[in-house]
Amino acid sequence: MRDLLRDRLESLLVNMNRQTKAEHWIETPRGRIFGQSWLPRDCESSAPIVLFHDSLGCIQLWRDFPSLLAEATKRKVIAYDRLGFGKSDRRNEKSPLDFVTEEAELFFPLLRDRLGFEKFVAFGHSVGGAMAVLCAGRFPKECVAVITESAQTFVEDRTLEGISAAKKNFENPEQFTKIEKYHGDKALWVLRAWTDVWLSAEFASWSLKDELPKVKCPLLAIHGEKDEYGSQKFPEMLAGTTGGPAERLILSGCGHIPHKEKQEVVLKAVARFLKNQSRD
Repeated sequence: MRDLLRDRLESLLVNMNRQTKAEHWIETPRGRIFGQSWLPRDCESSAPIVLFHDSLGCIQLWRDFPSLLAEATKRKVIAYDRLGFGKSDRRNEKSPLDFVTEEAELFFPLLRDRLGFEKFVAFGHSVGGAMAVLCAGRFPKECVAVITESAQTFVEDRTLEGISAAKKNFENPEQFTKIEKYHGDKALWVLRAWTDVWLSAEFASWSLKDELPKVKCPLLAIHGEKDEYGSQKFPEMLAGTTGGPAERLILSGCGHIPHKEKQEVVLKAVARFLKNQSRD
């Protein structure tokens, strides 16, 4: 185990030496958003990969994946904490029911303007995958590819069952500290932004059905066969309804976090997928 950890650390240090890592603050009408970027020295594309995190996520929870992704794809990688999450400013109001659309129409354009990129690859995990889809639909000429990982496309019973179980689990103070570790005093807001919205009757009709045809660029839908928050109906809908060419990658023995559970497989699949695209 020690040798494995040592090799992993040495590999990460090598990657970091080959990259320029930077921090960014993006001003918005509602507060500041924190972001980070990883630029490989041998960068081969002007279109960065933008990472959209999941419902309890933040930059820290991507761990070493952004650095490894930059190295594997030879592209700049950008990640950011959505407003209310991680190091970004808190939100005092409840999360709106249209939070996915809000991210694509309000916050993502501000991120693009502040960091000065035009074309981009949208990569989203879980609900971040839905945000990636909407960003691609809002910027069809600028988005060169979409990669979704464990993305939800509608409100499925399995999704609600998984969220209900997680909500009950986080009633345990010891479990709740895991959220506080990454979100500090915003942790309760983060949890409620996830559970209260998804479990509400008003959100039950949410779907990407009308949004997917607006995506004209290539799409790769990655999904674990044992995903506790959604069945394979999600990647089937993503690949079958999008307005551009699409691929599905179903990972055996994998749950909801492929970039952690099957990291090498995901890195190789994404690198291959993007190498085959010629829009950028």
